[in-house]
Amino acid sequence: MPNFCAAPNCTRKSTQSDLAFFRFPRDPERCRIWVENCRRADLEAKTSDQLNKHYRLCAKHFDPAMVCKTSPYRTVLKDTAIPTIFDLTSHLNNPHTRHRKQIKELTEEDIRKIKERRLASSVEQLNSKKDATAEDGTSTNENEPQLSTEEKAFREPLRSLFEILVMVAKQSIPLVTEQASESDGLSNNFQALIDFRMNAGDEALKKRFKTTAVNAEYLSATQLSQLLDVCENTVREEMLMEVRESRFFSLVTDDLVEFAQEKYLPLFLRFVNQQNALREEFLDFVSFDGDECALAERLEAQLTDRWGLSMEDCRGQAHKATGTSTTKMKAVAMLLMEKYPLALHMPYSHMALNIHLANSLPFPNVQVVMETLRRIEAFFRTQFTQDELRKAISTHYQKNEDRGNVLLEACGSGWTKQHNVFDVLLDILPPLLLCMDNIWDNDEGKFSDAAREDASSISETLVEFEIIVTIVILKNVLTFSRAFGRNLQGETLDVFFAANSLTAVLHSLNEVNDNIDVYHEFWYEEAMSVANVMEIPVKIPRVFLRKQHAANMGDIQPESYFKEYVTVPVINGIMQEVEEMFSETNLKALKCLSLVPAVMGQMKFNTTEENYADAYRNDLPNPDTLPAELHCWRIKWKHRGKEVRLPTTIHETLQLPDVKFFPNVNTFLKVLSTLPVLKLEDSKSDTSSKQLQAYLDSMPMKQWNKSLVILNINSHVKHDLDVMVDKYCRLYPEDDPEAEAESEEVAEEDVMK
Repeated sequence: MPNFCAAPNCTRKSTQSDLAFFRFPRDPERCRIWVENCRRADLEAKTSDQLNKHYRLCAKHFDPAMVCKTSPYRTVLKDTAIPTIFDLTSHLNNPHTRHRKQIKELTEEDIRKIKERRLASSVEQLNSKKDATAEDGTSTNENEPQLSTEEKAFREPLRSLFEILVMVAKQSIPLVTEQASESDGLSNNFQALIDFRMNAGDEALKKRFKTTAVNAEYLSATQLSQLLDVCENTVREEMLMEVRESRFFSLVTDDLVEFAQEKYLPLFLRFVNQQNALREEFLDFVSFDGDECALAERLEAQLTDRWGLSMEDCRGQAHKATGTSTTKMKAVAMLLMEKYPLALHMPYSHMALNIHLANSLPFPNVQVVMETLRRIEAFFRTQFTQDELRKAISTHYQKNEDRGNVLLEACGSGWTKQHNVFDVLLDILPPLLLCMDNIWDNDEGKFSDAAREDASSISETLVEFEIIVTIVILKNVLTFSRAFGRNLQGETLDVFFAANSLTAVLHSLNEVNDNIDVYHEFWYEEAMSVANVMEIPVKIPRVFLRKQHAANMGDIQPESYFKEYVTVPVINGIMQEVEEMFSETNLKALKCLSLVPAVMGQMKFNTTEENYADAYRNDLPNPDTLPAELHCWRIKWKHRGKEVRLPTTIHETLQLPDVKFFPNVNTFLKVLSTLPVLKLEDSKSDTSSKQLQAYLDSMPMKQWNKSLVILNINSHVKHDLDVMVDKYCRLYPEDDPEAEAESEEVAEEDVMK
């Protein structure tokens, strides 16, 4: 069973951490000091034997000098070790937390006795240290336990197996071959690699599997799953330690991924590490099952109960949802914000704002357009289809080469993810349909039947007049937010000015809404013009007409229909989404970017960040001194030397050696840096989100494995094979022939939070 740390405000347990866990000592005097330092009132009545049997403290509560690693697999405490490192205050800032580990309030008499005992203990330790130094060649680790021959024989092949798994993940090698059937087992490639290692001279593996038949599996599916879990959790814990040290983070989710016919949500965390660099790491997949309330609770439980983070430290959230999942993720964001107001719901920096806004509209016709865009993107990933599209553009615009060249350049790689995607889509529609027709005809026999079917399906969608009208409306309405969205994905200065220009965007949208009759007339004429070019009949959708006749409604004209069911809902939906996504709190946070010196310079150093800092007051180390510190910060840059250049980004500012002399500013910048709307700075490689998509695209769906995906995306994280072996032996002692048969009962009511 897992060990739970008995310290107050500590949520670590052995199954989720690579830290060692230590029993309370049996010696009554030492045990009493441990309890006293823990400040656990409920433990004082228990005997030292009870405490030794049922309670543990993790290594984080001891001075590192008191913890000895006797081998790669064993960690022990020195005999005189006393726990001294405890968090006795963080629960005060978290009113939602339930506390079963009640912290004892100390009286003055208690404090006096503790000081006396600590003084006596210090003198005793000093004397024993002098005695130890006087001894010749005496090793302090002489009596510490070493690995037996049997333990080594058990652990060495495990190390080889973990090494193979790490290599499999890094090299994107599937566990199951493409031709494998269920009867062939789950680990065809894994078994082949074990064979290879044994043939290459791995004696540990040879001894482990010497009795296994040639055609039998070396490992069962359960054992392989256990190895993968340990491997994955070890790597994840390495990243989580950084997140905990950094404290503040934002959560980001991506498009749904399907494993074994179940949908999962990829979960990323953004944080600023100890080197002041902004990181976005892929942590896990979360089941998408259930309603929005269940999903919100599951996300919170994943972050807090399982990973030991505090949602009180979450400063932002962004959900890159598409299709029908959009509405659900929007509701999840609102539920989390109701409970944690500083977990601001913001756009994702890797997605163009206009695409995000269109994805957020819950109307079937808009979702059909967005799904068609995703299908078009996937369809034109091959060189054959790209060449066919370029040929169709050149043919359609042969009398207007300049226009054709502009379109050829515009529809290059990634055009379906750009801010002007609907402008390009509308211009490219005629040659796009021509391209699809050519692929369907397949005169030269270049395309497969699957490609021809896809082309036909996309073509059938695009020739619906309702889809043409929807694309035209989206293009025209989202013109007003295009520049605003580009600035949000720009440099820090651009984001700051975008926050101050939202009023103008909303004013433009309101003006359109107030004069909707005039605007709709122009847009409807544009849609008819495009339809005429492509010889698409102007008509109301058949489903609506059938409902209309069934209800004995009067005839409705196409222009009136599309105004009521397309134009008005789209403009209202966009306005509502912009207002929700850029609430007053969100804008205040973005306006605090004036802390960056280059932004201050543009504002002539007349900035007033303290007006927007109230929400983050509890995050600052010395909130009372913030106004004075901000004044000094402005003066520092205003009166700099002419040769001193103003830092332009948060990352650049945090790298300054003297920023540590401004503790409030330093913390403030770190909090702002985690906001998901800001782009990743100083990123030398693809983001984790892009790596995930690239991995999934490169491998057939039936070969996907959740653990291997996580290990592959996080191949840059330290992989400590010895820690993996040690953790496996602790979690699955029944596999160890030398493991003790003793089973312990853990008092969950007293130990778990």
